[in-house]
This record gives sequence, structure tokens and C-alpha cells, in this order.
Amino acid sequence: MIKEVRIQNYKSIQKLKLELGRVTVLIGENGCGKSNILEAIALASAAASDKLDNEFLAARGIRVTEPRFMRSAFEKDNLTKDISIELRENDKEQFSCILQNDNSPYSQWVSKNFFADSEYSLKDAINLLIQKHGGREKLKSLLEEETELSEQVFSNFKKDAESFIPILHLNEFIIYSPENPALRTFEKEGQIQPLGINGEGLFKLINVLNADNPDKLNQIKEKLQLIDWFKDFEVPQNLSAMQTSLQITDRYLDTDLSYFDQKSSNEGFLFLLFYFTLFISELTPKFFAIDNIDASLNPRLCRRLIEELVELAKKNDKQVILTTHNPAVLDGLDLDDDEQRLFVIYRSQLGHTKAIRILKPKPLEGQEPVSLSEAFLRGYIGGLPENF
Repeated sequence: MIKEVRIQNYKSIQKLKLELGRVTVLIGENGCGKSNILEAIALASAAASDKLDNEFLAARGIRVTEPRFMRSAFEKDNLTKDISIELRENDKEQFSCILQNDNSPYSQWVSKNFFADSEYSLKDAINLLIQKHGGREKLKSLLEEETELSEQVFSNFKKDAESFIPILHLNEFIIYSPENPALRTFEKEGQIQPLGINGEGLFKLINVLNADNPDKLNQIKEKLQLIDWFKDFEVPQNLSAMQTSLQITDRYLDTDLSYFDQKSSNEGFLFLLFYFTLFISELTPKFFAIDNIDASLNPRLCRRLIEELVELAKKNDKQVILTTHNPAVLDGLDLDDDEQRLFVIYRSQLGHTKAIRILKPKPLEGQEPVSLSEAFLRGYIGGLPENF
């Protein structure tokens, strides 16, 4: 797992250190920099993958703008300075990148990358090994296999590979912001598969699970029982290659009219279907973010969803960063568990994005404990506008 992120000179972030858990929730007022934190990690992911073209940045969920506006504009000199991002596991630096751009028309970002305190010269070796042997999940077994690469390069790779394994998940980092049209129509695939940032590719992934891993699909259906009316869904077997449809069963409907498709479903169901598929499938990233996890969901359902996602993250070895404006999301966290972390993101007096970790509130003597949602709404933990 990525334990620590350090960001310098990215949008509203002048300098920031954030210590992540398995599930990290960011709260704060609009425009405080929550999404900028996610974007900085996605930018490091793009640098690690050597894919810094604007279309790839956008496909990861980054709001791409002119290069000079990607830097912190608190001082004019910053508009030409480098962006620096570091990610660490434990106390050892695992990956860092320095991103440069000369701000000229049509210019592209260039990254100097470093792995484990040394030049990132093993990237090609890692990529070739992964490609040759069938994926990152087999990386550990690669250490005992032969390679066509030079003996020196492979020796270096073998020596450092154990420390590389956690950081390889960074390459897949995406900021998901599911949207109703993409989830309802199932008509287009994302640039980054299997799931695009708005939910593109969901139908294809469900089809793949239906064919190759029905146990995972059954787990998704079981979790969807959070929706009171939901009974089941099926992928019709007689669809043509151009058709996309789920037969969703509502337990309240007449048995002769017992299903409808995703175009007739409510938004909340589609969002849950997306989240549970994302967390349960082995084909989706190990490390990712969801911006505004509360979109289209009932507050009480938000609380229960977070409890379920924490459980799934641990079970399926996922790490996620969530942003929200809904206080109910906070009540789904157990802050006694160090793998679950809550941060208030705010702007300092100079406008810089800062973060404060929130620990479980201790009740005052003789008073009942206050829930996190209540503490948030009362202004006890920050994250609310103070100018009105």
C-alpha cells in the first residue's frame, strides 16, 4: 500500500504531505483542493507509465489546463517551476517524479522519474517482464524465471523488485467520477480499461465476469441487496455484439413482468453496481480514487456503503481515496481502525491547500459521544465554509 504522498507546486498545493490508509476519506469546502490531491497522484501515475499526453491525463480524471495553470500560482515565479510528487511505502521512498514543461504552445510534460532512491532505469525491464509473463500479479514469480534481458539489468531488477511491487499499482491509478449517462447507456468504452473514469466499460466487465468468474458476479449481486427492491440481474445470452442490456429483477413486480433494463433503473442502483464491480473485480486497479462518492445516494445508504467498501477493500487488497460533501459518509468509518483515515482539507491564510487528520472524537465528561457526521455539521472538525 502507498502510505505517504508528498506534493509540491501543483495547482492549489504549494507543499503537502498526506499519510494514507487503506481507505482514506477527504472532506472540506468547495475549492479547498481535494480533487487537486487526487490529480497529483494521477499525474504521478501517468509519469510512472510514461503517458503524459493530455488525452491520457484526461482519461485518468485530471482536469487538464494550460501548463502554467497546473502549477501553484501563488507567486509568479512558480509558473515555470517543476511539479514534484513522491509516494512512499513505510519509511523508504518508493517513487518520485519531477514534472517539467516550458509553457510553450503545444508543449508536453516531461518527467524525470526515480525508483527507490535510484534512477528509474529499470522501467523498461519491468514493462518487458510484465508483458512477457502476463501481468503484474505474476511479478513475484518472475524473480525465479529466466529473461532475455542483460544479466546486469535483470540482477538489478531482481534485487529491487520486492520493493517495486507495491508501487507498480500506482501505474493504474485513476480518479473515478461515475456519471448517470455512461452507466445507463453502456455505449462507449473508456480510454483506460476495463473501467473509464465515468463508468464506461461497465457492461463489458460484467460480461467478462459472467463468463470467466461467476463467483465474483454473485458477490456483486449479494452486495446489491442493499437496495430493497433488488432481487437479481442477468446478462441476456442472445444479444448481438452491438447490444448492451441487463435484465434487472424487481422483487415487487408481477412475475410476468419481472425485469427491466439499466435504462429504466434508478441512478442509485447503477452507482452501487459500479462501485461493487470496481471493488470486487480482480481486473480493476488496486489503487484508485472516487470523487464525490455520495453522488445520487441516500444519506443512510452512504453510511452503509462505506462500511461495505471498507470490508471489500481489505478482502480484495484495494486501496482507495474518497472525497465527499455528505456527512453521512463519515459515519461509515471506524477511526479506531488505523487503515481507515479521515482528513479535513482546507486552504490556509495564504491560500495553500493543507490537510489535518481527524481522529475519533472523545466525548466531554458527562456527555454522550457525538457522531462524526454531527461533529462535522456542528463545525467541530472543520471543513465547512466560515465566510457566511
